[in-house]
Amino acid sequence: MTTQLGLPEDIQACLFDLDGVVTKTAVVHAAAWKETFDAFLRERDGEDFRPFTDADYDEYVDGRPRADGVRAFLASRGIDLPEGSPDDPPDARTVHGVGNRKNALLLERIRTQGVEAYDGTLRYIDAVRARGLRTAIVSSSANTRDVLRSIDAERLFDVRIDGVVAAERKLPGKPHPDTFLAAARDLGVEPSRAAVFEDALAGMDAGRAGRFGYVVGVDRVGQGDALYAHGADRVVKDLAELGGQA
Repeated sequence: MTTQLGLPEDIQACLFDLDGVVTKTAVVHAAAWKETFDAFLRERDGEDFRPFTDADYDEYVDGRPRADGVRAFLASRGIDLPEGSPDDPPDARTVHGVGNRKNALLLERIRTQGVEAYDGTLRYIDAVRARGLRTAIVSSSANTRDVLRSIDAERLFDVRIDGVVAAERKLPGKPHPDTFLAAARDLGVEPSRAAVFEDALAGMDAGRAGRFGYVVGVDRVGQGDALYAHGADRVVKDLAELGGQA
């Protein structure tokens, strides 16, 4: 039995990813990753250069903490870099250096292009809160608070578990469920009574691993079948399809 929100009746809280679910920043992340990895690979491999692809982004990077994404993609190409440290400069040939190069490019793109929100998501969150459900934002991004403030959406969430909080609490990122579980715990809700909203395959895996009550895949790029395969209970192109916005 589902409610007017398109959720099972026993759901008490909604846990939302940021990039690709609340904001239109997933494409900006993908572009920053491609620019970063292509420059690295071109310099390293010369004539044997193979570019970073959309499939690489979906499989190894999307939804994961920055350093985990660097490690996973480079491992897929048989490349092993030293870890370095979180304050490595963007030109350092380390895991953190590559990640910091990506973040510098991302912030520059956000600064010059701005951030847009998905209106259907914002209306859905308003409807969720109007019906008494609690809400959390769960993102691997260390820039979550700034992005939410830029679209005046920080007020829409009772709890924030992002890259900063995850580092402080030493929580492993998606596809592990720990950040979502922390959000449910902070909201005082059992995972079985919480719904997860994600656009990344790693986020689907986290929702399934955490045994959450309902997992909604948001398909912005035509990967609906993959979202179902990774654990979605329902896939929509926009949260407006779920209802609750009359």
